[in-house]
Amino acid sequence: MTAISDNLAALLESIRAFEKKYGRDPGSVKLLAASKKQSVDSIKAAFDAGQCCFGESYLQEAAGKFSALHNLPIEWHFIGPVQSNKTRKIAEFFSWVHSVDSMRIVKRLNDQRPDHLPPLNICIEVNVSGEASKSGVLMDQVLGLALYCQNLPRIRLRGLMAIPAIHHRFDHQRQEFHKLQSLFLYLREHHFSVDTLSMGMSDDFEAAIAEGSTIVRIGTALFGRRV
Repeated sequence: MTAISDNLAALLESIRAFEKKYGRDPGSVKLLAASKKQSVDSIKAAFDAGQCCFGESYLQEAAGKFSALHNLPIEWHFIGPVQSNKTRKIAEFFSWVHSVDSMRIVKRLNDQRPDHLPPLNICIEVNVSGEASKSGVLMDQVLGLALYCQNLPRIRLRGLMAIPAIHHRFDHQRQEFHKLQSLFLYLREHHFSVDTLSMGMSDDFEAAIAEGSTIVRIGTALFGRRV
């Protein structure tokens, strides 16, 4: 598990360096450890090394981790596709949902968020590349969904999320992320108090930081490749 600690230190160093390189405020980019299919021991090792925010994609898998790690002050983020029959448990156990893509889902999350918990932080997932295989709303649908979210008391719209098409050229990566940044600024111009751009993973987080990301979701570069 020493490798996870070393990887975390290297990642945080890279994030801080990219903040400086692209004129971002120091500490303005948060690392979210994408812990899908990682063991409880691996998550515990990352937590012991200083990582407190973890992202899960499958509710059933996450439930076992909640139970095993219930004594740790972990902030859990849901980052996978949200199925309507899973919204109750997601609303109960997670602090954030990054992958909201319909009025129906956001309404269910709002209605099923327990009253004793603070409002659920959400990001609207945007299909910036227009890929038929990808989740997320199209860019011209974001404003309508954002307006709908404003009237729901148990959720708090924090911003936008995207998983663009894979590009290996840095300039192409930036172009995809720039689309989401432009949409984010558009929402701000229309008086939405959004503060979060959830974009960037292990192979493209530099480009995401260059284009304004505030949360990078990283799994492989932290935990290593899954066997």
